[in-house]
Amino acid sequence: MFNRLRSDIQCILDRDPAARSKWEVITCYPGLHAVMLHRVAHWLWTHGLKWIGRFISMISRWLTGIEIHPGAVIGERVFFDHAMGVVVGETAEIGDGCTIYQGVTLGGTSLYKGTKRHPTLGKDVVVSAGAKVLGGFLVGDGAKIGSNAVVVKPVPAGATAVGIPARIIPSKTGESADVTTSAKFAAYGITQDDDPLIQAMKGLIDNASSQEHQIAMLWQAIEKLSVTGKSGDCVPDDAALKECFEAEKLNQLVGK
Repeated sequence: MFNRLRSDIQCILDRDPAARSKWEVITCYPGLHAVMLHRVAHWLWTHGLKWIGRFISMISRWLTGIEIHPGAVIGERVFFDHAMGVVVGETAEIGDGCTIYQGVTLGGTSLYKGTKRHPTLGKDVVVSAGAKVLGGFLVGDGAKIGSNAVVVKPVPAGATAVGIPARIIPSKTGESADVTTSAKFAAYGITQDDDPLIQAMKGLIDNASSQEHQIAMLWQAIEKLSVTGKSGDCVPDDAALKECFEAEKLNQLVGK
């Protein structure tokens, strides 16, 4: 028990630069308090004392603002960062090393009792602020869920899911999406490089800029090769002899 508590404290020190000491984590981090109380509630729930377990989970909700059903399974080194308004359903499972931010819901879409209604998070999953993961499916190891995303289908290991409904970012290697090769922690899950719409806009801008460059070069070549090029008879007045496409400005607007 104490070894698990020490690992829970250490994971907060590793992931939150605002944490200055173990004593500060123990006394001032509601995410740690919620996990500690949940372990008691879950033990009671699994040993047939369901009402007491549920009552302790309600007390935890009052004290921390984090609602975790006592039937949920939580692994080691799970960090609820800020986490006010987090809701974790009865059949949810959270793997080792996961990070969950404020306003997250691990919810169910079925009303049938005794079924797997809530999601399973693999190891080292990051679920960003305001995200909703709804359904009894698997979010693979190392996956990232973007802020305010609504995830209603499985997420491959190492993938990034963003948007409403969530879109899975295609992998550059064609395996899974956005595979993370580094163990470096990514706060809040995603960056601008993980937004597929921004990536699409950047691709269109780069393509348009390249086409204008090629057109300008073609007109310049025509002007040089033309017998009457000096008088300009073969070159239209509105020919794009110079590039005027402001690719850099457009890239700045979309966040490049």
